[in-house]
Amino acid sequence: MHRGVGTAFRVAGKMAACGAEPQVLVQYLVLRKDLSQAPFSWPAGALVAQACHAATAALHLHRDHPHTAAYLQELGRMRKVVLEAPDETTLKELAEILQQKNIDHMLWLEQPENIATCIALRPYPKEEVSQYLKKFRLFR
Repeated sequence: MHRGVGTAFRVAGKMAACGAEPQVLVQYLVLRKDLSQAPFSWPAGALVAQACHAATAALHLHRDHPHTAAYLQELGRMRKVVLEAPDETTLKELAEILQQKNIDHMLWLEQPENIATCIALRPYPKEEVSQYLKKFRLFR
């Protein structure tokens, strides 16, 4: 069993035993759309890799948080939502807002260029973070 998972599993189990629905946890990612377009024209695989890097880093950084432990407890039930930011400025503005509001996240910077490409939040109940993400649409 992974570190911290036992506690999260017991909490979810107690909720289910009481008849309460366990919280649905979602990991949100916000990926730059402009990187797929000219003048950047990154291939789809490169963009997917950026989202994967950000998601993995956010999960690792916040691995001891009970929401993260619960999220990782049932691998087949993980939920991710990938949203699009139009450009780097918008992505960095979102990172600043999340920082100010103490929302745990990871702003992934592609190296060695130091380009901000994606933000991944740690797993959260949707209602706790939706207000900060409502202006972003699903990535297409």
